[in-house]
Parts: sequence; C-alpha cells; structure tokens
Amino acid sequence: MSVIVVGLNHRTFPLDLFEKMTVPEAKLPKALADLSSRDNISESVILSTCNRIEVYAYAEKFHGAYQDIRNFLSEISHVAPEDFSDHLIGLFGSEAIEHLFKVSSGIDSAVIGEHEILGQVRSAWEMAIEERSVGTVLNSLFKHSVEVGKRVRSETSISRNITSISQAAVAMANTHLDGLNGKRVLVVGAGEMGEGMARSLHDGGIAELRVANRTWDRAVETAERLNGRAVRLDELPQNLEEVDLLLTSTGATAAILEYGDLDEAARRRKGRELLIVDIAVPRDVDPAAGELDGVTLLDMDDLREFAEKGMRAREKEVSSVIDIVQEEVERFTNFFSARSVAPIVTELHARAEEIRDEELQKLRRRFPELTTEQLKAVEILSSSIANKLIHEPTIRLKDAAGTPKGERLAEALQDLFDL
Repeated sequence: MSVIVVGLNHRTFPLDLFEKMTVPEAKLPKALADLSSRDNISESVILSTCNRIEVYAYAEKFHGAYQDIRNFLSEISHVAPEDFSDHLIGLFGSEAIEHLFKVSSGIDSAVIGEHEILGQVRSAWEMAIEERSVGTVLNSLFKHSVEVGKRVRSETSISRNITSISQAAVAMANTHLDGLNGKRVLVVGAGEMGEGMARSLHDGGIAELRVANRTWDRAVETAERLNGRAVRLDELPQNLEEVDLLLTSTGATAAILEYGDLDEAARRRKGRELLIVDIAVPRDVDPAAGELDGVTLLDMDDLREFAEKGMRAREKEVSSVIDIVQEEVERFTNFFSARSVAPIVTELHARAEEIRDEELQKLRRRFPELTTEQLKAVEILSSSIANKLIHEPTIRLKDAAGTPKGERLAEALQDLFDL
C-alpha cells in the first residue's frame, strides 16, 4: 500500500485543456464516491483549484490506481485519456508526500508563497472527511500537510509581499496600466478570489469600485464592505462601456461574457482602452475577445508568466522552504512507517503468547506433580525462547517499514503466523 498523487497542475497543462477538466465544488461529493468505488483505491482526496486538479489516494498498487484515476478524470471531464495523459503527473510514496507538502507550503503555486492554497488543501480534506473517502492514512497526511504549511509561513518569508493569486492579478493589472490611480474598476465575482481582488485594489487609489455577482445580496454586501457599488450581472454590457479595468473570477462553468458582448462594448468606448484580467477556470471571458481593438485580455497563463518574473528574487526563501519540507517528509515517513507495522508486531507477539500459553496448559495437565516453583521456571524459560525467536523478525520488519521490502515482510509474517 502506498500514498500516490495523480493529476494536472499549472506546471503541466495548457489552459484550454485544463479548463475542461476542473471539478466544480458541487460535483465533488459524487466524484469522491466514484473514486472510492474503484478497485485499487482505498482512500482519496480531490484537490481542485484554478491551478490544479489532483487526486491523492492510498492505494494497493501504483499502476492500478494510476489507471483508475486517469479513467476517472476522463469520465468526469468527457476528455479522452490520450488527450491529457502526456500532461499527467504521477508520484508515489515519499515523492507524493513531498509534493503535497510543497503544495501546502505555496511553493508549487503559480504565485510563490500564496496563502490561499493552504485553505484549499484544508477544504479538500474536510470534504473528503464529510464524504467518508479518507481513513487513517490520508487523514494523518493532510493533517500533517496543513501543519507544514503553517510552519513554513511562520518560519520563512515565503509569504511576504504578493501572497495570493488575487493580489498577483491586481499587481499585473497595475503594471499593464502603469498604475491604478484614478481608474474605474469592475470586479465580477464576490467569492474568495473576487473579494480578494477587490480588497487588493484598496491601496491603488482607484476612482471607483463596482462589484457584480450571481447572488445580488452577496454583491451588495461585498460592495458596501469595500466602499464600492453593486451592479447586476445583466448590467455588465453598459458597465463595460464605462470602466477602465475588469477583474473577473467566478465559478461559472461557461463564459459569462461572449465575444459579442465585448465587441459591442468596445465599439461604444470609441477607442478607450479596456484591460480585462480573467483568472477564472474555466474562463469567464471568451478568449476571442482579446482580438478586439482596444481590448487587452489577460488570463491565468499571463498571470503565471507575470509571477515567474519575481521568482528569482525569492529563491532564498524557496530554498528555506524546501529544507523544511524535506525535514517534515522524513518525520512523517518515519511516523507513518512505525505506525503501519505496529499492529502486525502487536499481533505477532500476541500470537506467540497464545501458543506459549497453550503449551503451558498442556504441560500442567500432563505433569500435575510439578511444583509452583518448577512451573514458574518453565514459564520464564518459554517466555525467553518466544521473545528471542520473534525479536529478529520484529526488528527487520520495523527497519524495512515503509519500503517495498517492508510490505513483503509484513505479508509474509501475516501468512506464516495467520495474523
């Protein structure tokens, strides 16, 4: 049995492919149930964000579980396996554990050090608990990964400056517009990302903030809290004529702004430039709108490129994080290895005691004339022999725990002693 991770993330996939394969939050319960029914998967967690769709599993065999997860991703997205297999990551054992710890730490994100991912890891784990798709192994792993994420942020400077995708989106817009001072901004989406972008605008000296959301009450609440004005989604076309910047990140499964909507708005703007930053996955804005005169459209691919430019300045922090991650991988692996063989060791000792006790009872019946002192001597001798016989198998099993050899030894002991 081993921990594995299979999936797609921002380092491996093209955006146009990835947006077809995201798993909306509403579908996660059914998706987890589907995974749990697969032959080679014992436990599972799905981490689905704007940067990754990854399945973490505790599995009997890596190759069998890999195929199960690949098929699952194909079926849930209706994308043929051959269209995405070349982009899949597949890690197992300590490499899978290290990957999760790097994700929680924020160094596997498009924006290095972002803090949003830690909450997303926790939410994915909590969803799996609620749907009963995790057990002892993944519960321990994800609990540890959250602790690693917190430790990294408290002991290093990885989360200094830009610490979220929403902040990076605003920073990218600021760069493209040579500053946000005096700009009118429309934010579409009042969820975590949308509100994060709206909050990040506060120090930019913008002239006006407008907030649109599918749920009107949420738009009003967010706008009031941030000194903005709520607008309705059906009013987007007229608002696009007036603002300088559109920031959008909704959970919609299809584009909410089509080419025609932007074409009309661009014509009515009469040459005034409009910058659109769309960090939704799937995208909120039809990519073809970027070809319109006067419209600049940036998406997650552009955000990744923007974020990568600042990575060199943070190499020292990344190196410090990697040191912590590797230390924590070793700590978790040692803990898990010892815990995984503990039940077998306990059963082995119990089996030895059971056999020894049966033989002592036979001895008492066969030689009733033995004195208490003689029986005590036999009991001590038999205990010493039993302990010495199982001492070496116990030590070898503990030393090999967590390795393929350890699994073979554990299976052999279970078969030989009927454990």
